[in-house]
This record gives sequence, structure tokens and C-alpha cells, in this order.
Amino acid sequence: MSSNHSLSGKVVLVGAGAKNLGGLISRNAGADGAKVVVHYHSDGTAPDAEATVAAVKAAGGEAVAVQGDLTKTADVERVFAVAQETFGGIDVAVNTAGMVLRKPIVETTEAEYDVMHAVNAKAAYFFIREAGKRLNDGGKVITIVTSLLAAFTDGYSTYAGAKAPVEHYTRAAAKEFAARGISVNNVAPGPMDTPFFYGQETPERVAFHKSQAMGGQLTKIEDIAPIVTFLATEGWWITGQTLFANGGYTTR
Repeated sequence: MSSNHSLSGKVVLVGAGAKNLGGLISRNAGADGAKVVVHYHSDGTAPDAEATVAAVKAAGGEAVAVQGDLTKTADVERVFAVAQETFGGIDVAVNTAGMVLRKPIVETTEAEYDVMHAVNAKAAYFFIREAGKRLNDGGKVITIVTSLLAAFTDGYSTYAGAKAPVEHYTRAAAKEFAARGISVNNVAPGPMDTPFFYGQETPERVAFHKSQAMGGQLTKIEDIAPIVTFLATEGWWITGQTLFANGGYTTR
């Protein structure tokens, strides 16, 4: 809706924005002149959040860190409220929060199922809901999902299964928010070269995952962050979509 396809002066809220992909998205937004709200989950991540805030400020931007458990709707509401109160509005909301579990269905417990769906589906839903309530007109909502949504594989029933509904949340929200010029999209990385990934895989499977992508490598966070920036700027006309960015790891 706007001809200003830049993050300069915009307010960007990054869910799980302290480290890894979220941290890079936060830092990039700051370097582009955005005011950044860095959400983080646990006390253990607080130093990463503060380091990311410091990096944004060092780049000449403004930033604040906010702790919250995105599986609790009240916390999601509070994180968005703090962002709005601190900077007077929100233009871009990016949710990078997620949790991976690789486990056979017959060994999966009810507690594991509940946690995986709380983190990967419920948190995503209420993040999108709150964005719909609070974003400025012309805003952007972006959720990180997974390329496993296009894979026929074993082991990831609760992870990919809990990310799968996010595609419909996104489609519904894209229609519902369209009148206000708010785009809603997903980015689906391939297996990423972060600690998030390696804890779930054997060396043999890591080698297989690498072999499936262009250049024989995993997806890097540096490959994904610019796509998020694109969707938040020049890519504003894209909405209701899932972009599979994985070096050809899988497609559909």
C-alpha cells in the first residue's frame, strides 16, 4: 500500500529474535534503520538478546529486548503491547520461534506432542492474531516454518505436523488483513546450519540432508534473512504464500 519499500524508520518485532536466524534478522533490520523489538524466551537467552540490542544500537538504530513465553497468549499480547508502547506502533512482525523433535510416532509422548504443538502451532497462531490487531496499515507478518512441509519423510511428525497448520493460519490471515494492506507470509528454510538442527540428527543423516541441496550444503541463516527483508519491503505484493528457500532440498 506504501511506496516506501524500506525498513528505515519502521518498527520491527522479531519473535525469538535474540540469536541464530532471529538474531540475524534483528541485526539486519537495525542496520537498515528500523527500530527493533527483540523478543526472547528464557533467562538463558537474555545475554544473546542484550548483545543483539547492543548491535542494533551500535549500527545507529533503536532496540529493546522483551522476554516472554509465546506459548502463553497473555505473553504474546504483552510482547506486542510493549513494542507498540515503546515505539508508537508496529510495522513488521516476524516470528522465528520453533522447536524441533525427531522421534518415531510410536515413541512420542502426549507431553511431547503438546509442547511441540504449543511452540510451533499455537504460538504462531496467536502471534499472527496479535499482529492482526496491532500492526499499522501496510504492515507485514512473516512466520518461519520448515521445508519439511514439502517432504515425505519419517521422524518429524510432531515438528512438521505442528508447523503445517501455520500455512492455513497464514492464508486465512492474508485474506482477513488484506483490506488494511497487511501481507502475511511464511518462509520455509531447508535444514539450517544451526545448533537447532544438529541435536536431532546423526552424522549420516546430516550428510544426506547436505547431499539434497545445491552445492551439497545446508541452508544458512544468511540465506534466509534477506528473504525476510524482501517480504517486509519490495516483496509487499506477495501475500498468503509459503516461500521454500532451501537450495532445492525439496519442492512441491
